[in-house]
Amino acid sequence: MNDAFIYDHVRTPRGRGRSDGALHEITPIHLTTQTLAALRDRSELDTTLVEDVMLGCVMPIGEQGCNIARVAALQAGYAESVAGFQLNRFCASGLEAVNLAAARVMSGELDAAIGGGVECMSRVAIASDGGACYSDPQTNWQTWYIPQGIGADMIATLDGYSRNDVDSYAMQSQHRAGRAAAAGHFVRSLTSVRDIQGEVVLSQDEAIRPATSMADLAKLKPAFAALGEQAGFDGVMLQRYTQTERIEHIHTGGNSSSIVDGAAAVLVGNRSFGERSGLKPRARIRAFVSLGSEPAIMLTGPAAATRKALKKAGMTLADIDLFEVNEAFASVVMRFMNELNVPHDKVNVNGGAIAMGHPLGATGAMLLGTVLDELERRNLRTGLITLCAAAGMATATIIERV
Repeated sequence: MNDAFIYDHVRTPRGRGRSDGALHEITPIHLTTQTLAALRDRSELDTTLVEDVMLGCVMPIGEQGCNIARVAALQAGYAESVAGFQLNRFCASGLEAVNLAAARVMSGELDAAIGGGVECMSRVAIASDGGACYSDPQTNWQTWYIPQGIGADMIATLDGYSRNDVDSYAMQSQHRAGRAAAAGHFVRSLTSVRDIQGEVVLSQDEAIRPATSMADLAKLKPAFAALGEQAGFDGVMLQRYTQTERIEHIHTGGNSSSIVDGAAAVLVGNRSFGERSGLKPRARIRAFVSLGSEPAIMLTGPAAATRKALKKAGMTLADIDLFEVNEAFASVVMRFMNELNVPHDKVNVNGGAIAMGHPLGATGAMLLGTVLDELERRNLRTGLITLCAAAGMATATIIERV
């Protein structure tokens, strides 16, 4: 098996995922095109050496459809020989795309590929792709489909997290992200997004609220109480978890991931590719896994994925210097830390999706880049990235600096 190295990565800033967000005027194809162009230009990359572009996209319809990876590569001026496709593993799609690039390099099929993702949530709304999991009652019944926010509230109910607990976690995420942005920790990987006239429309993450206080968060109403109580989803969940009588709805827009636009790309290749392109590898991908988890809550897989990835790598939790756990909801990361006994000072040290946002198909690739940059900044060695995903799944990846 060949080693799969990470040679570089870039991401756009995350823009608020609504009509007044800075990136709303930028179409998904143009956001992706600019990201791929930035990756090429940073490394003075000969794109004839890149064999495939794989991009996660959770809503691959409308403006995000039509195999956005291949079309964006062409529009970015990549060689015609560069193939491309999009994939969907829900929230883990961006990391899955990087893992797939690594697997194909390891197998010897490819010398170099790009993995990443894109999601313009202000233009292509979440759940707009339809599908049986949202709308077919028989499928809902057989697969225990319940909206994720209710799953997050169920985790908090089962584990005993209070509203104060999840708000406190959310406030720390905002403060960490604010400090990191102010200190320039994200600058190395950010590429500014420009409009059709070439003017910069966004150069830094737009959603961070570094002055967030507990009083601010306390004013927000639970986001999923009506959905659970009036639409009947609480009753469905309680049929599966009979040990509790009711669900405490404590997640709000302030302690859940925010809706944003964004794109990311990671350049993966073998050693021969690096020698031919004149690039030095920054990290090696040690192991990666995806697995299924309990589908009703659907958010509990990151710990199991972490254990499995560590076993494949022949490592233990003590071997990991930093963790990036997607902040889909505060309780998801809190359960991860408690279940594995991982201290908060090693997890999401620059904040996470509660502060910066979760551009579904791109987030996993962004988290990988974030932890690599931070490992280099702190002169540490190993990082683990993990995300839960809809329908009860999770993906995890371990990287090691070289």
